[in-house]
Amino acid sequence: MGKEIFIMFLTAMSFLLIARFVALKCGLVDKPGGRKQHKGEIPLVGGISFYCAIVVFYLFWPEVLPHTTAHFLPYLISISLLLFVGIADDRYDLPVVPRVFIQALSAVIIMVDGFYLQTFGHVLGGYELTLGLVGYLVTLFATWAAINAFNMVDGVDGLLGSVASATFAALMVVFLLAGAHARAMWCLLMIVALIPYLMLNMGLIGSKRLKVFMGDAGSMVIGFTMLWLVIVGSQGNKAVMAPVTALWVIALPLMDMVTIMVRRIRRGHSPFHPDRDHLHHILMRSGLTGRQTVLVMTLLTALFAGFGIVLSQLGTAEWLSLLLFLGLFTGYLFTNNKLQKRNPDLRAKHTQPQNITASANIPAGNR
Repeated sequence: MGKEIFIMFLTAMSFLLIARFVALKCGLVDKPGGRKQHKGEIPLVGGISFYCAIVVFYLFWPEVLPHTTAHFLPYLISISLLLFVGIADDRYDLPVVPRVFIQALSAVIIMVDGFYLQTFGHVLGGYELTLGLVGYLVTLFATWAAINAFNMVDGVDGLLGSVASATFAALMVVFLLAGAHARAMWCLLMIVALIPYLMLNMGLIGSKRLKVFMGDAGSMVIGFTMLWLVIVGSQGNKAVMAPVTALWVIALPLMDMVTIMVRRIRRGHSPFHPDRDHLHHILMRSGLTGRQTVLVMTLLTALFAGFGIVLSQLGTAEWLSLLLFLGLFTGYLFTNNKLQKRNPDLRAKHTQPQNITASANIPAGNR
């Protein structure tokens, strides 16, 4: 396994440096202005290196994939589509329709291969809540939710990579406890693939001179990858976790997304209307530094996921686990709203509500 870890790190770092150089030449950069407060033009290439590392392993080391190459290929096709539309969006600010269409198409591709949400498990007590044909529609909405949840997290240096790493780590633990070692190893390799990005994004090497951002391409690929692994782990004959456990694993990004969308709708805005009221913004207005915000949100991600895994290991009934999750969600919503009211964004402008197409051109998670 040591060899695979080293190769994954070297592959991701190599593609990251190459993509950074190319991005500067072709204008695939994030420019400061408006809500974006960074200095200089920063290459949007974190997702490219993450994707390329996955492709290299598919081509040359298929034995370490979490599924057979035949079933892995639809996932690879899906993230390829997401990567290309994400790059186009990062470069040209695409309207919402083509992005939503490609996200839906990526879901359809894996559903045709048999990967979709077929059941919510035994959340009704002794009865399993099977979804039937509705499962396809639920999977479609789950795809949009997962992609947007991780996109919205991307607002502070190191945050998306750290939260994603904590989520992959939680999935790794779930797979290890179930004896699904190949899937657990793949989750570990996903963390390793993110490390080069984190090193450059947070200035751990090369200081600010080599700084890169993830970009919408990266957040979409990561969000979709999370959903795919959740489906692999919670659905079908080889399921190793209850669907409700999956909710705990992705709890923080999911709760942040729902909270911010509800707040926007209550204000009369599109749920995709850009603002600075995400949890990371609120924490920083409360006095935390960027690094402290990353630490707090990463620890919360791990804590929520860990609690859900412990409940599962203790044999807690799925309906009770769901009730506890909904209780956590309610507490999070209340606390988040309290903090937001105490620390409002004083720079927010009072504008008229915008339609979804116009407002969604600016990714919600960007600076």
